[in-house]
Amino acid sequence: MLITSRRLRAALLVAASATLVAAVLPGPEPLGIGDPLFPHLGNPGYDVLTYDIAFTYRGTNSRPLDAVTKIDARATKRLERINLDFTSGTVRAVEVNGSSAEFTTAGEDLVITPRQAVDAGTPLAVTVTHTSDPMGGEAGGWVRTTDGLAMANQADAAHRVFPCNDHPADKAHFTFRITAPAGLTAVANGLTVPTALTGAAKPAGNPATRTWVYRTRHPMATELAQVSIGKSAVVRREGPHGLPLRDVVPAAQRARLEPWLRKTPAHITWMENKVGRYPFETYGVLLAQAETGFALETQTLSLFETSMFTDPRYPKWYVESVMVHELAHQWFGNSVTPRTWSDLWLNEGHATWYGSLYAEEHAEQPLEEQMREAYTRSDGWRAAGGPPAAPKPAAPGRQLGLFRPIVYDGSALVLYALRQEIGKDAFETLERAWVAEHRDGTATTADFTALAQRVSGRDLNGFFRGWLYGAKTPRMPGHPDWRSEAPSAQRNAAPAAEH
Repeated sequence: MLITSRRLRAALLVAASATLVAAVLPGPEPLGIGDPLFPHLGNPGYDVLTYDIAFTYRGTNSRPLDAVTKIDARATKRLERINLDFTSGTVRAVEVNGSSAEFTTAGEDLVITPRQAVDAGTPLAVTVTHTSDPMGGEAGGWVRTTDGLAMANQADAAHRVFPCNDHPADKAHFTFRITAPAGLTAVANGLTVPTALTGAAKPAGNPATRTWVYRTRHPMATELAQVSIGKSAVVRREGPHGLPLRDVVPAAQRARLEPWLRKTPAHITWMENKVGRYPFETYGVLLAQAETGFALETQTLSLFETSMFTDPRYPKWYVESVMVHELAHQWFGNSVTPRTWSDLWLNEGHATWYGSLYAEEHAEQPLEEQMREAYTRSDGWRAAGGPPAAPKPAAPGRQLGLFRPIVYDGSALVLYALRQEIGKDAFETLERAWVAEHRDGTATTADFTALAQRVSGRDLNGFFRGWLYGAKTPRMPGHPDWRSEAPSAQRNAAPAAEH
């Protein structure tokens, strides 16, 4: 190829510029957005708008899935490097705005160096071709079931499945494209995209596969992503206002589970009467054949262990209260998402509150008795895990165990105290206003306390300072005789059963 002198000078100038940039850039390092509980989660410099994630499952959990993650974002500052949260997979190629890019890893970050820096305010399109390892360990992400896979990404495990900005402060719309053997069923958050369903066999010599495509209509935090693949039946029915419901259950147990599945429409109606219209495009329960030790509010499709519905040792009222707990999260945590992980009490406190309230109204489990028991143990929970809105960070070198009793019953106790303080009518007005004003967004503890003061017309700074940040539990309004006693450290450490 002949290069003219002008072109040669230009080429040399570009090469020199690239060398200069490389010389001044610091070495790759893991970044974060400053969350004190998860300092390396999330990444600065861009706002993700959409994820488009394709998984190919070969029918076995012993092999990584092939995957392609496409991210459309907007740069919020000039980016000479782009960090994504990602681990437990192999990266094969990266493109930025249509051009191949260099990449390396630092900690649990994928660090990308594009050919050209991305200017603030301009579109940023990143495509990562990678694998996704279902054998990645016990730190969350893929859950291996007896017939396939499901996801459990809360709180910090979505990046063990796909490259992302893994912090709830950066919500985005999702599309999932799942290719699996034709004998399996794949489901994900949102609704199916009918025109994308293929069902076609691959060329001779390869097993028949089907590609399933799902898309969310509302933004979602990465921790709430759900993909399940297995020998499943999808049970459809109609909920309030024509809401499409779909439950995903082991096909062989569909009839046995139906009495539980048909309870969901009434649960949704009950929640709507408390806080307003259901916030998403669909809902249902995903019953996985796995031992997880928890239930999880993945958006539009809550995850449960199948055994919770088939083991007679679980009281029926308790199972329903857990179902309502995860349903309540669709409003509190999913639609209104915490800005930081210290705001988690707003998720779990509200979900526990409505699960307990449902048990009172439908199973003769008095709320006051539940709250008095929580009050008795509250000081011990605060000593073990910190106050509700200021959880203790992890010890150096230890993984953070964020889901402690104080963020469940201890935070529901805060809501009970607030209702006692401002009255039932003001409290119910506050709840409706909270989910309406922050729908599809993120919000903080400060947002909630400010709204409570506005709705009640009262100065509640002292109330919230004690209840949310105090080392000791304040006196309960209306119950001056209640006392809190610190239980043993071993009892404090008992894990919660639902998220």
